[in-house]
Order: sequence, then C-alpha cells, then structure tokens
Amino acid sequence: MTATIPCEVTGRLGQIEFRRYPPLLLATVSGTDENEAFTILFRYISGNNQSRRKVPMTAPVITPEKIPMTAPVLSDAQAMSFFMPAHYRRGDVPEPLDSRVSIREVPPRELAVIRFRGRAQDRDVSSVRERLLAALREAGIPTVGTPFLMRYNSPFTPGFLRRNEVGVEVRREGL
Repeated sequence: MTATIPCEVTGRLGQIEFRRYPPLLLATVSGTDENEAFTILFRYISGNNQSRRKVPMTAPVITPEKIPMTAPVLSDAQAMSFFMPAHYRRGDVPEPLDSRVSIREVPPRELAVIRFRGRAQDRDVSSVRERLLAALREAGIPTVGTPFLMRYNSPFTPGFLRRNEVGVEVRREGL
C-alpha cells in the first residue's frame, strides 16, 4: 500500500475538509508533457539517482485540474512532482542523475479539499473545483494560488474505487 502524506484535519465546512500539511520535499520535472514527466520521475524514485536508492511512493498525486494523472505527484501547468516520504529531510533525498529532475521544498500550509470518486474526468473536476471555490468565497476564506487535483490510486484501480480530491491552499485566521 502506498503511504499518504501526513496531515492534520483542522476543520470542516459542509463538504470541505481543512487540513494542515507539514513542510514537504518534492522531486520535480518541468517543461515536458505529462507522460514523459511521470516516466522521468518514476525512474528517479526507482533508483535512477546518484545513490541508486529506491524511494518509496507516496500519495496523493497532485496535478492541475486540466492534467489527468494518477501517481504520487504534484504538478502545475508545466511541472510535475512526486512527494518524498514524510520522514525524508533534504540531506536524505538521493541526488538525481537526470538533470530534468530537481528537488524543492514546500513550506507548511493549510488546504481546503472536497473528496469525490471516479476517474476524475474534466467536467467532474471542474464541478468540484467550482463548488469548493464558491463555498470558500461565501465563507470569506481567502485562497492562495490555484486549485489542483489530488489522486490517491494507481491507474489500474477501477474508477468507482478511486479517491480524488480538489484542493486549494487557504488562509484561515485564528487557527
């Protein structure tokens, strides 16, 4: 079973769950298409690094809502990243052999998420994103950056068993 990134649930608002995440390390590939980026990152965690060490996979996979993907990844429109296991520190992360892989840190942050099942088709993700943003606007909770899709299952998991979430960073006062 793939380990999930640890977080603390900090509250709820209807379908929205608020979570606080610790600082995280990411292996990132930029400037390639989704399939190539995934392949490069998968090779990296499979031992294509200076120490030839395998890095355990983690979930979720995070992608911009327009890029369908399943694996432990964080992505923006031009980049895709795999989360390093939570116990890794910068000095523990194997140095990449492929120059397209870079290691970066994400500071602690709080996310608002809505969970849903299925294959995360564009229309479904868009609908969940709109519900999330509308509820946060109505509650007066400011967002940071753009929403993203989080997927927790392998590409081989049947759609009805897949766990997906749309999330966005938020700034809630008084927490």
